[in-house]
Amino acid sequence: MTWAGAITDFNKAIELNPNYFDAYNNRGVVKKDLKDYRGAISDYSKSIELNANNAEAYFNRGIGKVNLKDYRGAIVDFSKAIAIEPLNNENYFHRANAKSSLNDFDGAILDYTNAIEIDPKDSDAYIGRGFAKNQLLQKDSACLDWSKAGELGDANAYELIKNNCN
Repeated sequence: MTWAGAITDFNKAIELNPNYFDAYNNRGVVKKDLKDYRGAISDYSKSIELNANNAEAYFNRGIGKVNLKDYRGAIVDFSKAIAIEPLNNENYFHRANAKSSLNDFDGAILDYTNAIEIDPKDSDAYIGRGFAKNQLLQKDSACLDWSKAGELGDANAYELIKNNCN
């Protein structure tokens, strides 16, 4: 199935049931993959309008906003997703990335830490937390996070250690 075929199928599903919130969310995913971020955000918003407890739609809309560099809006959406699904480490991870983009490194560290507490094997969260700590001149602690990411199999961590910790 092509992307156009997928959109046609979701359009038909929505035509048959205009309250089918998952169809809007899934059509938004296709639009995001096609880099139609505004169209995707519109579909995620409609999905949320139909089901305000749809953590996936909030998360997806947050990703769309990040792609448009609307980091504050993304943080709001990731926060809503966290309120609905507090044990999903991806929500914290992406909110941390948005906070880092706004130079809120303390807030980012808290969110990366939450992501790590939920999934201690999330090497990306260790990498991100290391970057945030490095920005706050917490070099030793950053290097420890990158070392942990390396232990978890992230080969890029060793390049970070080589360039920043020796």
